[in-house]
This record gives sequence, C-alpha cells and structure tokens, in this order.
Amino acid sequence: MSSMRNAVQRRNHKERAQPAQREKWGILEKHKDYSLRAKDYNEKKKHLKILWEKAIERNPDEFSYGMLSSKTDPHGRRIQDRGNATLSQDAVKLLKTQDAGYLKTTLQQTRSRREKTEQQFHLLNDLVGVQLLGGGNDAKSGRHIIFAVDLNEQNTISSTLREQNVSASNQGKLPQPSQLDDSNRGQRRRNSISMDPRMLAREEVNTSQSLKQERIARKFRRRQREGQESLLKALKDREKGLRATEQQLSHGRARMSNSVGGINKAGIKWKIRERKK
Repeated sequence: MSSMRNAVQRRNHKERAQPAQREKWGILEKHKDYSLRAKDYNEKKKHLKILWEKAIERNPDEFSYGMLSSKTDPHGRRIQDRGNATLSQDAVKLLKTQDAGYLKTTLQQTRSRREKTEQQFHLLNDLVGVQLLGGGNDAKSGRHIIFAVDLNEQNTISSTLREQNVSASNQGKLPQPSQLDDSNRGQRRRNSISMDPRMLAREEVNTSQSLKQERIARKFRRRQREGQESLLKALKDREKGLRATEQQLSHGRARMSNSVGGINKAGIKWKIRERKK
C-alpha cells in the first residue's frame, strides 16, 4: 500500500510569502530561520553571563609577573607579541636601500613603456580619417597611394590632383575618326555590360562588401585607440604612484640618517641645526 500511496499525485504545499505591505522587511521568516536565530541568541547570552560572573568574582589584588611585560591598547585589549625580531638600524637602512633600487628600476621601466605607448597613441590619432587618393576602389585599377601627414595636407594634395586631372583632360588632342569608332564600340560594349542584371548584382555585392570592410576597419581602429588610451592612463597613474612612493622612501632614509627634520612620536616638529656661516 505504501507504494500505491507514493504513486498518487499529492498537493504541493507552498510556503507563505511576505505580504506586499511588508516587502521592505525582506523575506518572511520561517520556523527554521527562527530556530537558528534563537540558538545564536542563547549562545551569546550564555557567554555574556560567564563574562559577567568572572567580572563580579575578580580579585582586585590579583597580580602576576606577566602583567609587567604585557601591554594593552587604549580600549583595554591586551596586545600580544607576534614573535617578530627587532631589526637593527643598519639592517633597516640596507632594506630601505634595496627598496629604493627596486622602485627606481620599476619607475624607469614604467616611464619607458608610457613613452612608447604615447607614441603609438599619437600615431593612431594621426591615422584617423586618412584616405587613399587617386585611382578606384578596385585593386586592379592601378591606383597610386599618396600618404599625407595630416588632414590639411591631404586636402591640399587632393585639390592639386583634381586640378591636374581637369587641365590634362582639357589639353588633350582631338581623337582620330578610327579612334572615335573604337571608342564608340567600347562605349556600346560597356553599356551592354551595364544593362546585364548579373553584372549589376555583382557590382552591388562588391560595393556592399567594400563598405562592410571599411566599417569593420574603422571600428577596429576605434577600439584599438580606446585600448591604447586606457593603457596610457593606467601607466600614468602607476608612474605617479611609484614616484610618490620613491620620494617618501628617500625622505624616510634621510630622516634615519638625521639629514632632514620631521615630526617625532610626540608630534613635535624638529629640524637639523646648521652651523652659522
């Protein structure tokens, strides 16, 4: 019978949710949550009771020699020794010298990397918006690539090339009749090819592919420029922090050698007295 009872579909007992007007208090507490909270509360209460009994039964005249070497903080808590050996003054100076050498090397590496990144970032900014002058978009058209330093020089070169093309077309010789016939036949052939729907579809596909490649290249350059900019900012912050740490370490070494002034533990400012000239 037990197997049959398990085979029958039973009702799913759902937990009651928190009412809408009490959502600010969080989820509704269940019995298991209350049990854990009550157990934790009773353990803390028991511990406080034991501490209270120890405080009541404490002997004010109690003494042990360990009290002479132990220390307490301003809140009355005992400070234990961690077992670290106290270093001598010469050992501390040597360690600070090694730290200064490491900081100097790291700072030099960061500075050189930052300068190299700055050059690459400026080069990427100069290449933004630069276009190819002359020729068509097809690689078989025999285009002539001219590189310009900036956009102003690019505009100047493009206007000069445009004027040269116009003057060359105006100064050309008149064609011969045979050349006119050949040109007419070539024109008719180009017109027939341009009317072919397959050729038109191929031209549209090539144009769309070239536009897509140009858009992908422009997006890649923008992301590369943003990455270089974030890297440059991180290197500048790292260089600034290393420089501040190096200055602070050098100041501490100078204070240890009594070559500069400072503030002692009592908060009193002092400085090195120099000999009067």
